[in-house]
Amino acid sequence: MAITTWLALLLTHPLEFRTLLQFYLYHEQKRDIKALKEHPTSGWDRASMRRCWEFLDMTSRSFSAVIKELDGDLARTIALFYLVLRGLDTVEDDMTIPDAVKQPILRSFHVHTVTPGWKFDGCGPNEKDRQLLVEYDTVVEEVNLLLPHYKNVIIDITLKMETGMADYAHKAATTGTIYLDTVAEYDLYCHYVAGLVGEGLSRIFAASGKEVASLGSQLELSNSMGLLLQKTNIIRDFREDADEKRFFWPKEIWGAYGFNEMSEMHKTDPDTMQRASWAQSGMIVDALRHAVDSLDYLRLLKNQSVFNFCAIPATMAIATLELCFMNKEMFQRNIKIRKADAAKLIMRSTNPREVGLIFRDYARRIHAKAVPSDPNFLKIGIACGKIEQWCEHSYPSFIQILPESGRQELDPNDPRTRVVQGEQNLEAALARKRKLNGITNGKAPAQLELTQTSMSELAMYVGAAFALVMALAGGIVYAVMKYSD
Repeated sequence: MAITTWLALLLTHPLEFRTLLQFYLYHEQKRDIKALKEHPTSGWDRASMRRCWEFLDMTSRSFSAVIKELDGDLARTIALFYLVLRGLDTVEDDMTIPDAVKQPILRSFHVHTVTPGWKFDGCGPNEKDRQLLVEYDTVVEEVNLLLPHYKNVIIDITLKMETGMADYAHKAATTGTIYLDTVAEYDLYCHYVAGLVGEGLSRIFAASGKEVASLGSQLELSNSMGLLLQKTNIIRDFREDADEKRFFWPKEIWGAYGFNEMSEMHKTDPDTMQRASWAQSGMIVDALRHAVDSLDYLRLLKNQSVFNFCAIPATMAIATLELCFMNKEMFQRNIKIRKADAAKLIMRSTNPREVGLIFRDYARRIHAKAVPSDPNFLKIGIACGKIEQWCEHSYPSFIQILPESGRQELDPNDPRTRVVQGEQNLEAALARKRKLNGITNGKAPAQLELTQTSMSELAMYVGAAFALVMALAGGIVYAVMKYSD
């Protein structure tokens, strides 16, 4: 950020200035892929991989930062996985490529990805990621250097994804239908473009050995994680997609509010704006149904770098959904969460409990903005309530964690504390009763006493007995000596 930007932020948003300053000063970079010691796993010593890292920066700065901090060879593997799918997505999105040309490229992309020297320069001049495909042979070279268990996952996911993308692109080109009709069709499309990414990532994490092998088979949770992120982007990018004649919102949702075309929703007359807000809330309700599954997925992760990689986009997504909810500006321009909010989320997204609390806080904000006149009012309440319920079930609020020591403490003002203390007192009373009765697992009272005697008590008794024996022996010796005299 420029000095003038910092000064303007200090004068207009001093709290945000403080947050960003803390982030830049204290947020520690976990890994430097350019460092000499990282070259064996990051591939920075090869010109082809350095170019791939440059492409990653050009195509997605937000994902680039978290990918680079992954442990070991995961960073390079997932960077290449991302570039392969970005190349595939670029071909699918480019409306200037005729369907007759697009179809064979899409349906063979998994083959092209391992074919040395393959590249494509047929994208339109305005396609932002055109250069990636022009130099795609660089990506191919690096993919072929991956370990087989990584390479096989990338090729398998590319094959599945390209099939779905090609089917949807062909339908749009041959039937003239530019809309997804039902929510089920919308779910399937998002599965192809994002749910499969979640599956691929889970399989790569498992194959690396940094996560348990069973993570690779968590297909439903992986799919939900991908759908939450994809649907959030589709909601937020409404205006950009509409201007490019790309329409991903299902007609089942927006058509219920009297619209014949999606492009009608960015009109500024009061009636249109209100109906567009109802459609918007319907889309957000649909996205929120993946929130709990995403939280469950995050609880399965054990490696800190993998957790950060998955958790940061998830918290950004819930914050973006809150920003979009009941925000009419979304239909007029692209909106994003403020940099200070993003920095705060990055610093907080370090463990499942904290991420759950972030989801809960933003769900409460969404619920607070809901209005009874919204046809989705009850659905919004239920969706937000499920997030609240998940947090309370997983991390009960009456169990407090002291920030200084990390020790758990029960809130004395919460009625549930008295219940827990009552149960603990009952357990202690029962233990005393079992001890008195001498009946535990068939042991006699004497055996019970011996079992429950601590090692320190036993040592004390043995020492006392030894001292007594020595005293008696000493007395006997003294008596014998006196008698002999």
